[in-house]
Amino acid sequence: MMRDRSWMYRCLTVDGFIRDEFVNGVNEFIHFTRSNTTFMLKNKIRCPYSRCSNNKFLCEDKVTEDILNRGFIGAYTIWSLHGEHDVGQSSRSRDRIKPYASNEEHEEYGEPIYDEEIENPYSRMVRDAIGLEVAFNYGCKNESRFMEEDPNPNAFSYYFLLSTIEEPLWSGCTKHTTLSVVSQLLNVKSEYNLSESCFDRLLEIIKNMLPSDETLPTDFYRLKKEVAKLGLGISKFMLAKNNCMLFWMETANFEHCMICGHPRFKLRKSSVKKQKKIPYKILRYLPLIPRLQRLYMSCKTAEYMTWHVQNQSDDGVLKHPVDGKAWQHFNRTHDLFAMEPRNVRLGLCSDDFNPFGSTAKPYSVWPVMLCVYNLPPWMCMKQQYTFLNMVIPRKKNPS
Repeated sequence: MMRDRSWMYRCLTVDGFIRDEFVNGVNEFIHFTRSNTTFMLKNKIRCPYSRCSNNKFLCEDKVTEDILNRGFIGAYTIWSLHGEHDVGQSSRSRDRIKPYASNEEHEEYGEPIYDEEIENPYSRMVRDAIGLEVAFNYGCKNESRFMEEDPNPNAFSYYFLLSTIEEPLWSGCTKHTTLSVVSQLLNVKSEYNLSESCFDRLLEIIKNMLPSDETLPTDFYRLKKEVAKLGLGISKFMLAKNNCMLFWMETANFEHCMICGHPRFKLRKSSVKKQKKIPYKILRYLPLIPRLQRLYMSCKTAEYMTWHVQNQSDDGVLKHPVDGKAWQHFNRTHDLFAMEPRNVRLGLCSDDFNPFGSTAKPYSVWPVMLCVYNLPPWMCMKQQYTFLNMVIPRKKNPS
């Protein structure tokens, strides 16, 4: 009688935690594969992750990570490629079912629908933002060693966000949660360039139309604080008036520029000691490393971050920067960097523009934009993969 392995396609609970049954099943799978050494290659085992499709041999830890992150390939309840005997049917043909098979295809083979197909999309967003390690370690409710100490800041944010994923907008609401509404409203503000006062006024109207027990934040500031727990914040650094230097690290307490001697702060208009000092310039910096980490954390983009390695042009036509002479020259010059396909290659560009339009008071800033050239050409120039790295104020050249 064939064993019940429906746990393979029930990865998460409704709260976004990894099921204990799934974790135990993965451990059983790894133990089984280790016991069948004839199906291993140089101490590596086939990876049943949907993208690998049992065609790649990877180390045990990597296979475990892939399964916990994205689950098993569809319709692989008989582990034939890992040494398990098939009883009365050819499982080899079933291994080739598409990883994202339709519901009808699953029903035809008697397989349950993979949880990801009916998963709350905001649960996936939170897990992609916080990372697999936090989600897994604090999702295993039987791991008492994690519960004996207070969660670190990342885990605490993960817990809080998970609590808001399923929190209804008001008692009895079935269409929206607090996090889903906050995300959509902020997206509307950005897409249609609404002013903050206009946005706050709309929020006030919306809240008046909702029941009294609604949980929608009251203004734009509080909406931003809700989403800020996902990370990807902004840092501000004081800048010398003539762009000579940053007041940062060892120069953080300097009152004058080391190069031109210009004061750091504007002169006070009153003699009140508690009046806040106003710097001449502020450089707004959006940290790059967390944004690049998100590309590898997210299951939607991680596989494309090594696209450039296997997709060079064979006919000599320039289709992507990887086909250019500059890319090849860089590989020859920095061979150790080029050996690791996951290393990130960036394109940087900057120019001045007036953010308020030609009819407004003359004012210009220098935005610094970064493009990720690891991605394929149909992705690397899209808006969502072009990062605003910093905004240099005022009209002088940042050099």
